Amino acid sequence: MCFGLFGVQIVWGLQNVNTSRIFQTLGADVDQLPILWIAAPITGLLVQPIVGHLSDRTWGPLGRRRPYLFGGALLTALALFAMPNATTLWSASVMLWVLTASVNIAMEPFRSFVADTLPEEQRDAGFAMQVFFIGVGAVFASALPWMLTHWFGVAGHAPPGVLPPSVRFAFYIGAITLIAAVTWTVFTTSERPPASLMADMARRPSRSTIPMASGGAMAWRGAGWTLGGSVIGLVTAIEGYRREVFLLAAIAALFGLAQLAAAWLRRQGRAPQGLLQIVDDIVLMPGVLRRLAIVQFFTWFGMFAMWVYAIPAVAAHHFDTNDVGSAAYGESADLVGILFAGYNGVAAVVALTLPRLERLIGRRNSHALCLTLGAVGLAGFLLIDDPSLLWIPILGIGCAWASILSAPYAMVASAVPADKMGVYMGIHNIFLVLPQLVASAILGLLVEQVFGGQSIFALGLAAVALVIGAAIAVTIPDIEGDRRLVA
Repeated sequence: MCFGLFGVQIVWGLQNVNTSRIFQTLGADVDQLPILWIAAPITGLLVQPIVGHLSDRTWGPLGRRRPYLFGGALLTALALFAMPNATTLWSASVMLWVLTASVNIAMEPFRSFVADTLPEEQRDAGFAMQVFFIGVGAVFASALPWMLTHWFGVAGHAPPGVLPPSVRFAFYIGAITLIAAVTWTVFTTSERPPASLMADMARRPSRSTIPMASGGAMAWRGAGWTLGGSVIGLVTAIEGYRREVFLLAAIAALFGLAQLAAAWLRRQGRAPQGLLQIVDDIVLMPGVLRRLAIVQFFTWFGMFAMWVYAIPAVAAHHFDTNDVGSAAYGESADLVGILFAGYNGVAAVVALTLPRLERLIGRRNSHALCLTLGAVGLAGFLLIDDPSLLWIPILGIGCAWASILSAPYAMVASAVPADKMGVYMGIHNIFLVLPQLVASAILGLLVEQVFGGQSIFALGLAAVALVIGAAIAVTIPDIEGDRRLVA
């Protein structure tokens, strides 16, 4: 059931390690990287809730989740073949949009697949097993360009403006492996039919047991979001802030307008449908998800900063170069690939021990502990000058990553109605995406004007974000208590 995530994570591993390298190879400045990366969070924001909503209502020969797994994998493989052959920043940015949209289609149903299939007492182990395959896939993907260069003699350098062959071949191998892994999951596993899931719904909070929001309350919230987004957009235009801020303003205003539309339908005595129903579900989500959303904001802000700035930070701080075409920069990029492989490898191992730790101290405390270790690891990039010792911070980051990819999903699966599992897994992804959008909007400005162009300080900011996330994690409501409150 979880093996397909080995292939999916190869895609994310290749993207996380190599996207900044592709953009810089094609001429992007370091302060442009966040806005060029913005395709990943935007597509996740839109695609995952929609796929979750649709898969909740799908049933066919392949079940409800597996059609999306298979179709998304095919689209992703095509994008993997195309992206490393982009010759301009514009075309590379477009292909990143296509790639991330496709892989989000393939990835979102995996969480719901486990939650649908496993009983409550096995879900921690199920999500931990997903992290194991995610970790193994990411190790393979992160180290693949380095392995192609050092083991098989594929060139790791290329003329200016051209991506090295080792990176291009890594993307091709990733595409083939993705198809093989997802195909294995799709055609060797089965899903519980709707009648079986209905039995679970009788024992857990259903849509009818969650209080309905009144049209008036939703209208006031919608007006607030719309007004807030409009004010941010106006201030941005007057003060001449970076264009990325307009995106945040537009998202806030659109969310407000969607709530106003849903409120109008309620006043007409009609239930919201389609995208408006997703907005309705967001407004009515359980308390666990509300607090978890705050934790995820700081967590994914920090992780996004690391993914975007790890290569330029290590190159400048540890190899004393900003020249993308230099051998030193290539060496630093390969090292970051190995380090990323390392933290994913640590996560794969640590994930197998997390269920026991969670039983001992609880999911909340376990997650907070792991986030704290991740913050210490990120701080290590600033404190350690010898690049050969950077494996030490990776241990802490790996512990955090293991919990980030498992504990929140177990919390969501235990707190939401069985008939809304797919859409709430997608809604939960919104709270992974929004901090990445915020990071895309402000990190370039911070690095350029506050940090004096020194991207290593973006990793320090990431450490602070994880500390804040850990502090809030211990305040997440008890799931059983939250269930009683909802019911």
